[in-house]
Amino acid sequence: MPKTLINLDIDLLRTFAVIAAERNFTRAAERLMRQQSTVSLQIKRLEDALGQRLLDRNPRSVELTPEGEAVLEYAQKILDLNDEVVSLTHEPQMHGTVRLGTPEDFATQHLPDILARFIQAYPSVALEVTCDLTLNLAQGFRTGRFDIVLLKRERSSGSGGVRVWREPLVWVAGHHDYVHGKSALPLVVSPEPCVYRKRATESLDRARRPWRIAYTCGSLAGSIAAVQAGLGISVLPKEMVPSGLHVIDGGPLPDLKDTEIALLSGPSLKPPVARLRDHIVRCLG
Repeated sequence: MPKTLINLDIDLLRTFAVIAAERNFTRAAERLMRQQSTVSLQIKRLEDALGQRLLDRNPRSVELTPEGEAVLEYAQKILDLNDEVVSLTHEPQMHGTVRLGTPEDFATQHLPDILARFIQAYPSVALEVTCDLTLNLAQGFRTGRFDIVLLKRERSSGSGGVRVWREPLVWVAGHHDYVHGKSALPLVVSPEPCVYRKRATESLDRARRPWRIAYTCGSLAGSIAAVQAGLGISVLPKEMVPSGLHVIDGGPLPDLKDTEIALLSGPSLKPPVARLRDHIVRCLG
C-alpha cells in the first residue's frame, strides 16, 4: 500500500522559518503576533507531521537540528513560491517605496537576485537602496531615513534585529609580500568604526604582530584598488575576494572570526516594507 500523502501546512512552515531566523521563541511569537504557546504547538505539529525533531531548545537559544537545516531550505522555497502566487492574485496593486540601507560589499554580492525576485512579485513597489558604512546606516535608521537596514556586527552582539547572514573573513593581498617581513604590516581599512577594521587590528594585537594603518577608504572599490596596487593588506568576506587579490592562508597571520549581518526594521511597517523584510529574511536565512 502506498504511504499516505502529507500536505504540509504553509502556516506551520512560516512559523518554523521565523523561529529559525530569530533563534528565539519569544521574539518569533512577537513577530508573528501570536502567543508563545501557540508557536510552540505549531512547531510540535510540524515535527509530528514530518516525524523528525527540527529544533534543539534550551534556556539560552534555539538551534536547528541537521533535519531542521534540511527542512528549512525547502520551507523557504515553498514560502517564496506561495507568496509570489498570492502577490499575483491578491496584491497586484501593492505600491509604494521601500528605503533599504546596506553595506556596499553585501549589496553587490548577495542582494541583486533577491531584490530582483521581489520586484518581479511586486512590480509597482519602488526600491531606494543606499550603500554606506554600517555607522552611517545605523544613524540613518535611528533618524528614520531607512525603513530597513542590513548592518555588519559582531556575532551575538545582542543589539537587536534578525541575524540573516554569517560572514567568514579572510586576509587578502595583492602581489606584494608584506606578511613575511619584520616591519609593521600596512593595513587598508575602512573608517572607524568598522567591524572588519576592528577584527583585523585586535587579532594582530593578540598575535603581537605590529601593524600600521596605511590607507583608509570608505569605498569597497577604492579599498580593493589600493590592495591591488600594493598599498597594504586588508580583510574581506571570503566570498567577496575578487580576481587580482589572493587569500593569505596558513600561519603567517592570525585567524579571523566570523562576523554577521543583521536586519533591522521598525515595529509598525507598511505592507511593502513588511513584505521585503520577510523576503530578505527567508532568502538569506
